[in-house]
Amino acid sequence: MNYTQLGRTGLQVSRLCLGTMNFGPLTTEADSFAIMDKAHELGINFFDTANVYGRKPGEGVTEQIVGRWFAQGGGRREKTVIATKVYGKMSEWPNGSRLSAAHIKRACEESLRRLQTDVIDLYQMHHVDRNTPWEEIWQAMEQLVSEGKVIYIGSSNFAGWHIARANGIAASRHFLGLVSEQSLYNLNARMIELEVIPACQALGLGLIPWSPLAGGLLGGALKKAEQGRRASEQAQKALDKHRPKIEQYEAFCETLGEHPADVGLAWLLHQPVVTAPIIGPRTIEQLTGSLRALELKLSPESLKRLDEIFPGPGGAAPEAYAW
Repeated sequence: MNYTQLGRTGLQVSRLCLGTMNFGPLTTEADSFAIMDKAHELGINFFDTANVYGRKPGEGVTEQIVGRWFAQGGGRREKTVIATKVYGKMSEWPNGSRLSAAHIKRACEESLRRLQTDVIDLYQMHHVDRNTPWEEIWQAMEQLVSEGKVIYIGSSNFAGWHIARANGIAASRHFLGLVSEQSLYNLNARMIELEVIPACQALGLGLIPWSPLAGGLLGGALKKAEQGRRASEQAQKALDKHRPKIEQYEAFCETLGEHPADVGLAWLLHQPVVTAPIIGPRTIEQLTGSLRALELKLSPESLKRLDEIFPGPGGAAPEAYAW
């Protein structure tokens, strides 16, 4: 396994991040335990979850599964950099969501209890809260850090200007601020190259891409369809919409002698700002199948061809749309 620092911190994390969203809804607890054990065996030390994962509002099902896995001991917690999130709706009551200081404190305490740990390594804001001032958010986060309940703070689904504003205010408070951003990023979704990625690069945030294979679109979707394998209605619509690109993509991957999923992950790993794409395996086979991307080196010619198939927005703003 390869490791890198998380943004501008000294924290070492694996180049693949184990996503746990499927744990509970699609993957049994026993299989989830096996996947997490296998991840450690492979050297993956970076796990991502959220208090809203599990498809049972307010229960934090996935965090509970991870917590029961930690409780087995054997160094499981000590070997894991655990990232979870706050923002989502955890209660029907008015203060059961978003980023008020009251909700941040309560949500953190509940995540710690479910995860059966005394500290969250990376506490991520799942979305920007336009109704809560940054002074209030940072005061709450500073308190959690000072109490030893949280070590690092990250964001998710922030715009570039949100990252800049958040870290500007954090700096004025002599606080470390955001060290990572978790965004939608893959070959077919490159909008964040305009402003989010430049903000991450300038301010020292590690980028953690979610949906690195575009919900399976970049994982050999066309060949699977030709083989008669059923896809969700959403996946089928995406394939119909992007079929010309996917046809070129899968044909190009075939010339490389590589699986489309491996090429899609490898492309992300070639992007300088990317810390670790989030992989969300439902089985051990899917987990181990992701490792090829770590070894796959794409030539400049291959990267150029991928840019031709999936053109980004044209680079960073404002040059992407102005002089």
